[in-house]
Amino acid sequence: MGLLRSVVLAGGGTGGHIYPLLAFADAVKRHFPEVRITALGSPKGMENELIPPTGYDLRIIPAFQLPRSVNMNLLRTPDRMYKSAHAAGKIIDEVQADVVVGFGGYVSVPAYLAAWKRDLPIVIHEVNVPPGVANRMGMRFTKNVAVGFPSQPQLVESLRDARVVGVPLRTKLTHMDRAALRPQALYQFGLRPDLPVLFVSGGSSGARTINLAVAAAAKRITHAGIQVLHVQGGRNDPFEVPGDLPVPYVVLPYLSEMQLGYAAADLMLCRGGAITVAETTALGVPAVYVPYPHSNQEQKRNALPVVEAGGGILVDDSEISPEWIEQHIIPLARDRQRLEMMGAAASRYGRRDGDEALLEFVLEAVAAR
Repeated sequence: MGLLRSVVLAGGGTGGHIYPLLAFADAVKRHFPEVRITALGSPKGMENELIPPTGYDLRIIPAFQLPRSVNMNLLRTPDRMYKSAHAAGKIIDEVQADVVVGFGGYVSVPAYLAAWKRDLPIVIHEVNVPPGVANRMGMRFTKNVAVGFPSQPQLVESLRDARVVGVPLRTKLTHMDRAALRPQALYQFGLRPDLPVLFVSGGSSGARTINLAVAAAAKRITHAGIQVLHVQGGRNDPFEVPGDLPVPYVVLPYLSEMQLGYAAADLMLCRGGAITVAETTALGVPAVYVPYPHSNQEQKRNALPVVEAGGGILVDDSEISPEWIEQHIIPLARDRQRLEMMGAAASRYGRRDGDEALLEFVLEAVAAR
């Protein structure tokens, strides 16, 4: 394995960009304890909440929203793009970076431009179909493109030659044993060991449609003997859950220790974000995916291969309701045999080595410089 002395990581805005960045940073640090890791972020992105507590150096540079269509005219927006790339370049020079690894988000574009100007290796990691605007821009400057899922090169022409490495996941997830951790998780959340658990999470920001539908179905779910562990989401409005339910219904505003949620879960109800799909499949958690509707359908594309493999169920956001939950989720959550089959199918689709595989790819790019 080659030597890395300084790595610049670019990715921000949402957890979908930041969590893989942090997982990859941890992998780099495991293999190269003396490496200098510098993360580039924007002034308002979630990176400001998520990266500093990890101890990694976060540098803020100007970043601006990009148009949905990618063309070389982006390079001719002189003031904003020049200032952003110049700021990124100063940091790259200061830390004497060996490579820039980008995970998407607006902050990635100035990092790609600054690295390209310096003839520095650029590696892009993409998890969505179609690729995000920032990474599509970056693909004009490098052929070192890695993707998270095997379906991506089949669906997108520009990703045909990309390396499938998986999605870097947090170490607590990649090394966890769900069965062994389950007793601790149930105890911590106040859940009973003799009843199934429905784990509900719309991601770090939450999902109001899912929240309201499940809360409205709380009596039907719990009277069927199903417990609920419900993560509201840090940026979502509170919702009402009836009192005096026959079995536990636990509501948390946010859950940082997601491994405990996955360990407690018999079935998950969630969005179809790439990180969620990567985590549920890596851990073999059967899931009902409700893709975010106001987008270009990338969440549906993320979840569909898992569903086709037998590891999950797909339902449109417009269809999720207390009645749908009663008809579909309640019988599924009580069907132990079917859940085991779905979990095994999800596990066959997922992988836990995305951080190590991406690091190997990055080292190849640096060695080829």
